[in-house]
Formats: sequence, C-alpha cells, structure tokens
Amino acid sequence: MSLISTTRTKIRTLMTNSRTGYVSKFKLGIALMTQRHPNVGIGPRGYSAAAAEAAEEEVRGGGGEGNGGGGVWVKDYEEYRRRMCGGITHKALLVDAVGTLVVPSQPTAQIYRQIGEKYGVEYSEDEILQRYRRAYEQPWGRSRLRYVDDGRPFWQYIVSSSTGCSDARYFEELYHYYMTDKAWHLCDPDAGRVFNALRNAGVKVAVVSNFDTRLRPLLRALDCEHWFDAVAVSAEVSAEKPNPIIFLKACEFLGVKPEDAVHVGDDRRNDIWGARDAGCDAWLWGSDVQSFKEIAQRIGVQV
Repeated sequence: MSLISTTRTKIRTLMTNSRTGYVSKFKLGIALMTQRHPNVGIGPRGYSAAAAEAAEEEVRGGGGEGNGGGGVWVKDYEEYRRRMCGGITHKALLVDAVGTLVVPSQPTAQIYRQIGEKYGVEYSEDEILQRYRRAYEQPWGRSRLRYVDDGRPFWQYIVSSSTGCSDARYFEELYHYYMTDKAWHLCDPDAGRVFNALRNAGVKVAVVSNFDTRLRPLLRALDCEHWFDAVAVSAEVSAEKPNPIIFLKACEFLGVKPEDAVHVGDDRRNDIWGARDAGCDAWLWGSDVQSFKEIAQRIGVQV
C-alpha cells in the first residue's frame, strides 16, 4: 500500500470512529498534501499560501496526479459531520454580504458618473472605473482598517480619486445612495425562505462583512435584517477579512464553536482562507455552491 493510501486510511478511521479524531476537511487536505509535497513550507498559522492552494484542490475533487478521489472525500466528510451533529453538518452558517448576499443594482462607475454630472464630473465610466480600481488597490495609510465607524474618510478618498470631484455635496449624495434599496438587490431571491428553514432547523445564521456602519441600515432597507441571528461588521469589530478575528467574533455572537460553523463567500482570500484560519469550514460562492438552497441541502436542511 502506498504512503498516500496509508495516510488516507488512517484519516478515514479517525473520521469514522471518534469525535476526538475530528479535523476539518481543509486540514485533511493539508495532511494529504504534505505527503505529496513534503518540501512545501508550513508557516506560523499552520500552512503557507502554496500549501493552502494545494490542499484546497485536494479536497475539492481534483485529487491530483490522476487520483480522482477528492469528491468522495468531501462526501465522506459531510456524512461524518451529519452523524456527529444530529443530521446536519454545521450548527451555524456565516454569510458574506457584498457579492454573496447582495450585489450592486447598477455598475459603480455608472452611478458615480450619473450622480456626478450635476457636480461637474467629466470622466467617462471607463475612466472612473480604472481610477476607482487604482485607488481601491492602494494601501490605506490612515488606519490599519479601511472601514472605521461610518467609513467616510476612506470613501471620500475613493470618490475624489475616482472622479476628480471633491464636492462635499456630491460625496454625501453618493454615500447615502449606497445605504438604500435602490443601490442593491439580493443575489438569490430565495435567500429569506432558505434562512428561515435553516433557523427553524436549529442552524444559526450570521452576516460577516467588510463594511462600514451603513450595513445594518442597508439590511433594514432591504427588509432582511430579521433573517439573521447576528451581524459581524468589520467597522464594529475592528477586524477585516481575511483576519480570523471577524469570523471568531461572529461565532462568539452566535454562541457556537468555529469548527461548527461554515462560511460562504465569493472571495477566495478574504472568505475562504480567512474563515479557515479561524477554524471554520468555508465554501466558495459561485463555485462550491451556487444558491442558498444548495447550501441548506449540503448542511442537511431541506427547503
């Protein structure tokens, strides 16, 4: 029997026979990956970025090197969790906001241009988009966090850099626009029904988002704040994804252990690696899962 096969047998035994043998599917991938790639460095948080990518491919179904068995591992893992958690895989669902729960109703550059015309903004939408991207990618030197309290200093910098307009009236109109239901819509129209089913089944639900203090008023404007047992906003907990602290805070708010929660988001670095650093499971929105109904089914709740 090969070393890899032996390792898999040992891990499967741990998963089947005892709670104390529990390790997350990501850590299973790390264990297998280190057998395949012994020269990959392991960093202070338990794995390097290269190790993370290799492990993620291992557990998501690729198998690597013609192995072809990764998808079975995911099914085995989820079945193990159902046996240990009374028929469900997780006791809590953490959900990213922008890009997963909600998306802008119109392109940002289009809104900046439309609202900005009466304030003298002359850049085209393409120019605004390019300038926005450059500004957003620059290090924010005033604080270790982009979104502090209401986030106004950061967004004033973004708006003026993107449009060349520093008119305070223009900024305030834009700022308040993005707190309304005109600016955003739900990614999945079934979200409310799914979250209700999850909560009825005993699964707690929280939003985990890099956002300023406008997030709660926005959720109220979209009539969905009542869907959630907790909201963890970076501006309120002083930590931004991928910092694991924001995920740990969400679990604390819900009263669950990180290993009993799964986070869903659309950003591999911020959502997937950040959640796993905190000890949670994580599924990539648009790849691992395509809808909230699918998420509920994977957890073990029928909608």
